[in-house]
Parts: sequence; structure tokens; C-alpha cells
Amino acid sequence: MDIIKKYGDVIRRKAESEPEKALRMFRLGFGLEYQKASKLADRSLPKGYREVYRSAVKKTGEILAHPSESVWTNIFGPVEIFQCFDLNSTSMEMLSGFMSGFRTEDYFIDRAENAGIAPTLCSYHKHFIGAVDADVIPSPAYIAVTSLACDGNINTMRYLAARRGMNFFAIDVPHHDSPAAEKYVADQLWEMISDLEQVTGKRFDPDRLSEILRRENESKRLYASFVQEATKRWYPNTLTALTALLYPTHLSIGSEEALELFRLLERDIKDYPEKEMNRIMWVHLFPYYQETLRSCFNLSQENYISVYDFTLDYMEEMDEIRPVEAVARKLIRNIYNGDFSRKTRMLTELAEEFRPDGVIHYCHWGCKQSSGGVMLLREAMSKKEIPMLVLDGDALDRRNDQDGQLRTRLEAFLEMVENRRCVRR
Repeated sequence: MDIIKKYGDVIRRKAESEPEKALRMFRLGFGLEYQKASKLADRSLPKGYREVYRSAVKKTGEILAHPSESVWTNIFGPVEIFQCFDLNSTSMEMLSGFMSGFRTEDYFIDRAENAGIAPTLCSYHKHFIGAVDADVIPSPAYIAVTSLACDGNINTMRYLAARRGMNFFAIDVPHHDSPAAEKYVADQLWEMISDLEQVTGKRFDPDRLSEILRRENESKRLYASFVQEATKRWYPNTLTALTALLYPTHLSIGSEEALELFRLLERDIKDYPEKEMNRIMWVHLFPYYQETLRSCFNLSQENYISVYDFTLDYMEEMDEIRPVEAVARKLIRNIYNGDFSRKTRMLTELAEEFRPDGVIHYCHWGCKQSSGGVMLLREAMSKKEIPMLVLDGDALDRRNDQDGQLRTRLEAFLEMVENRRCVRR
């Protein structure tokens, strides 16, 4: 008996007529998963990744349990400012992804499409819309998104804010980097800060933001050291654990908890052996449920994802003296801001720094920016003589999985990477 599927089936039935009970079941499910991650975690996964995953489950559960202390944002939101108001951040991608662990994504996606949402929209967005429309996801204290990377974020959040009768704040981030652009974004952030003061009843403390940026800077230094160690050591990971890294690297970056996680990762990896493996740089999203990918990469000693682009999207030092302007600069100079040529250039630099044996770009269904520019990245990697594989699929909706085709292409690619590595050696 598949207990998780049975549990998800009950959630579906409750979501139809008793959404408050479906929400309670999600909360209970995350609570049980947290207990499992705390006491019954797979010891073959290193302590660092076990703690990263446990923290991500805890954060997700808190978003659903304490919505008045949360913010809906995107993965590239100004989360440092939200922390100044004691607000936890989540994104459509992370909340939808973790909720889909109960195998209910098809119900919420179908609900959104039946309500008139375009089938071509990103499945993360459709899942989130369907769950909000079903009143299974409670309203947050605040909604704020940026224009970075995904052109659907603002429209989706605008739609959901209207459904819940809430205002939301959209931060327009120019594609070009200049003092005028920095001032333009900083002025928007100050306006958002004023809005947050009214919503929360709390005063903004710039010194607190400076302290958050200090922790963020230390976290980035530790993480850069960790990734550098991963170019030569085997520190077992899984697709789920790597996805969970988006919490400390993005949604909770600058917090004490995130800093402790990076200290643990940087310290723990040094106890693991150096090992010859196929080291892969992964670009874009992980379909964590996909069986062939799981079998190839989860805890594997042959094929190892050593670099994940999303976790390295902005590694520059943050200016602790002018913290609001530093957050503005972070948004403007992010790898994912601007056209795909900028992303291509930055990913090429990451490949040169961390020396993967191959690159895999997963083109998620409905994500225009990843699919539209992938050939530019393939061309750039070809010039650097780095093999690259492009996989198409749906990172969330299991119904769109094409395992047979993916398996054939992936196995051929990894065999080619292995042969090239052996020749160089």
C-alpha cells in the first residue's frame, strides 16, 4: 500500500468540500515529515543535507501554520527586508513543490485549468492558483514579487491578490546595471518598506538589515568554499536535498538558521573522501520525483551533481553600510535578470570556476525563459568543450513525465561524459 498516495487521495476529497480539513492534513503531513526528518532520516545522506532538508520542511510547515507571519514572494524576492519585519518567505515554486510531495498536484492543476487558467502556464503557478482558489493555502500577511526571470510571477500574484482581496507589491527590476537603475529599484524598496511598516505595525531598522547582510556575506563565503570542495569530494546528495537548498540560499538567506546550515555544510564536506566521478552542473529546476534521474543521481558514487546554478545566482559581497541599496544591486545584478545572453555568460564562468565534466539543462514545461535561450547556452558550452544535455519535461506534474525517452538520452550522455573523463585522465 502506498501510504502517501492514500493520504493524498483523502486530501483531494477534503479539498473539494472541506478545504479547512485539507489544510489541516497538509499541516499534519508536514509535521510528521519533520519528525521523520529529525529522528528517522536516511543516514546515507550527510548530516549537512539532512539538516537542510529538515529546515526546509519546517519552514514550509510554518508558512501553512502561521500565515499571518509569512510573505508570498518569488525565489528572487528581497527576503532580507522581510526578515526585518519577522516575516517568513515562501515562493510559488517551493510551496507547490513541497505540497506535491503528497501527490495532489494533478487535482490543483486541473482545478486551475477548469477555472480558465491557460494549460500552457507553468505547472507550479497552476498548482498554486488551484490551491489558493480551493482555500487550501491561507492568505499571508503580505505579497511582493520581483520581475526577475519569470514573466508570470507578477501576473499570477496580481490574480491571487485580487482573489483574496489583498494588495500586492511588484518590484520592477531594470535589465541594465547603472547608478540610475540602482536608485530606481532602491526607491521601490523604500516604498515597500513603508508599506510593510503599515501592514505589520513595526518600524524598519536599517541596522538590523545590515546585520542580516553581514550573515548573508558570511553564508556566501562558506557556500562558495563548500562548492569548491564538491569539485573533488563525494558528498552524497539527492534531487530533493538539492531543491531544499533554495531555502537557505534564497528564501531564508541572511538568517541565523541559514548561516548555521552553511557552517555545517562547509565543515561536514571536508570529512568526505576525494573521488573520481562524473561531476555535473545542473541548470534550472529539479523534477525530484523523476525515477530515472533519482536512480542516476540520488546518493550515486558514479554521477554527482556538484554545481547547481540557482544556488549561485548572486555571490557578490553585499554592502552592509548601504543595505537597501545593496539589496537593490543584488536584484539588478542577479544572473537571471536580463536576457539569456547574460545567463549564458555567467553560467560559462561558473563552469570555468567549478570545472564540471558535463552540464544538464532541464527545460521545465511552461517556462519560456529556460526553453527559449537554451541553445545559446549549448553553443557557449560547446566552445568550452563541455558536453551538455538538454532535457524537456515537467518538474512538478507527474502526468507529463516521459521516462523512457529521458532514460535513453541520459544514459547515453553520462556514458559519453564518462568516456571523455577517462581519456583526459
